[in-house]
Parts: sequence; structure tokens; C-alpha cells
Amino acid sequence: MEVQGTVAEGFEAVREAFVRNFEVLGDRGAAVAVYRDGRWVVDLWAGTKDADGAAAGPWEAGTAQVVRSATKGVAAAVPLLLHQRGLLDLDAPVGAYWPEFKAGGKDRVRVRDLLAHRAGVPALDRSLTPAEAVDGVSGARAVAAQAALWEPGTAHGYHAQTYSWLLSELVLRVTGVSLGSWLAEHVTGPLGLDFWIGLPDAAAGRVGRVAPVEAPEHAGALKTRPRRNVSEAYADPHSLTRRAFAAIDPLPDENDPAYRAAELPASAGIGTARALAGFYAALLGDTEDGARLFAPETAALAGTELSSGPDRVLVVNTRFGPGHMLHGPASPLLSPASFGHPGRGGSLAFADAEAGIGFGYVTNGLAKSVTADPRAQALVRAVKACA
Repeated sequence: MEVQGTVAEGFEAVREAFVRNFEVLGDRGAAVAVYRDGRWVVDLWAGTKDADGAAAGPWEAGTAQVVRSATKGVAAAVPLLLHQRGLLDLDAPVGAYWPEFKAGGKDRVRVRDLLAHRAGVPALDRSLTPAEAVDGVSGARAVAAQAALWEPGTAHGYHAQTYSWLLSELVLRVTGVSLGSWLAEHVTGPLGLDFWIGLPDAAAGRVGRVAPVEAPEHAGALKTRPRRNVSEAYADPHSLTRRAFAAIDPLPDENDPAYRAAELPASAGIGTARALAGFYAALLGDTEDGARLFAPETAALAGTELSSGPDRVLVVNTRFGPGHMLHGPASPLLSPASFGHPGRGGSLAFADAEAGIGFGYVTNGLAKSVTADPRAQALVRAVKACA
């Protein structure tokens, strides 16, 4: 495997793990990037731009991909920045900003509950079509009208798809502009980060095609096998797990230009590993590129646990802060000081305040993993050994 890019002295193990992902774990095209203490230490890419063939050519330094739920971690920074600027009160009811959301027993849902997957609306009584999901109106109306599936604030369950419309509408009500537009104007644009929630036409040619992949047979014990209750939850069409992931039905074509241009902050972000690593590094403090986003108290807030224990949707124990997934058995990051988000199928990005790490991994080969992909985890372990 011919790997492009560089690693700083002392981080050679990350390159070795990256190569092994292709040779053993079935990666087809991918990139990994790492900041440490504000400077680049890893910037690697390899394979093909498209997962389903080499027709589009090799993966290049600026190749971007759909990162699925790793989008949530980037999107979550928007309400935290609004809070930092005094524009959003995390303890206020969501209905104070979005009156229609009070329906269905949701009048006491606080902003922090919404961010930490405690709002009680991970699924819809009627799934949205792909066209409705991206029209900018139907999703917000649906979650506002939806009755809470448990008493909000008393438990948590991963809002896999509905998080898009919850977060989007909240930001729209506070700022008057869409989340993707606010992110581009105040975060990714000024910092020069190639990450979009709502892909512009000018960047469309840089994005490769994603496709499902299976780990090779010789991966052997490296294959993961979920617990029986988890498998049953995903197999049962009536379970809250299946209903949450099927809030859009049928599932959209992630290679469709219309889907990529839509603003779905739960699942349709598109970017590079460099952008994800640089974003999380900027959340922690100043970088060599001059980037800084969070004040120290906001960075501390991002890693503060708001939800923990049994997840009513993922059927495992999970931990969430105000928008970010936190380190735990279901989604191992670098340490208890980490906050970020995995993307179903492989991608992962996070910050670690103690180690000063900003990490981003992007792949076009979508595996069956949900929160702990073996390829991403191999890279995390290598970074931990180096850091």
C-alpha cells in the first residue's frame, strides 16, 4: 500500500496502523490526521477516491467524504459557541426559542436535554421520505409535533436521525440562519477548514463515493460480534433502535448530489480528515495555524457528562456531553478527557484536552460498525502509544 503524507518523529506507529487497515481490515480509501499541542504530527492518505472502484483515481490530499454521524460532533459546536456568545441558554426550555416544540409533553425539555439525547424524540410515528428529510421544513415540523417517547430529561437514547432537525431548527430560531450557513460563516470558513454541512457545488468534485465494505476473511478475530440483545434490537423492525435509524425511510443515497447538498447535521457532513483534526484542535486552543474556537470554560463544558448508562436506542451504555459523545466502552476515544463523535461505518473525530490531541479519520469504506470501528480504533490505539 502506497501511503502519501507525513508523520512527525515519534508518531510512526500511526502510519503502521494506517497501512495495516488497508492490508488487514479492508480499507479502500482513507485519511487520518492528528494535531498535538497545536501542530500537525500526522497527515496521511491512501487508496482510491471511490470505495467501489478506481475509476475516479487515487485519494488525494484534499479528498473529502461523507462522515455520517461524525457530523454531529462538528454541528454540536454551533450551539456551544452560541452559548459562549450569550445567545443561547442551555438551561432554558427549547420552547422558549421554538414554541411549537412544546407539543406532545416536550414543554419542559431544556436545551441541554436536546443536546445530550434526552429529549425523548429519537423516532417518529411516521418516517420521513428522503425528499421530506432534506426540504428544510418537514423534519422540524415532525419532531415538534412528535409526542415524547419517554419523560424528557429522565433517560437518554441516541437521536440518530432526528438530531438533524432538532439541532437545525434550534439554531435557526436563535440566529435566523441555517446551521450549515452559520458554521461556514463563523467556523469553517474563517479557519479554512474543508468541512461542509450542505456541500457547495464548487466542492462537489473533491468528494469520493462511499460504499459498504466487509472485513476480509483473514481478519479473523479482528471482526467484531455484537451482543445478542444488540443484534436483536437492530433486527426487530418495531424496536426503538430500528425506528430511530429509520426516521428517514427508505435510507437516502449518500452519493446523491441532492443529499450531499442538504443540511443534515446528524448524518450528512462532508469533509477531510485534516479539517476534522484541525477543527477539534481549534476547540482546545490556539494552533500553529492561528485557530481558536472555544474559551477554556466552553472546552470544559463540551467534555462534561450529561448522559450516561443504558442507551434506549443503542442498547449499550453510552456517555454524552452537550452534543459530543464521550469516552466509554461503547465508543473508546483516547482517554476520559476526550470528546468527539464516531460516524456509523468508520469515520471518527475527537479532541483530547489532557493530551492536546485533535484527531480525524475519514474512510469511504462503510463497515457494519456503529460506534467503534476496528480501523478507527487501531489508529486511536497507535496515537495513544505515541502521545
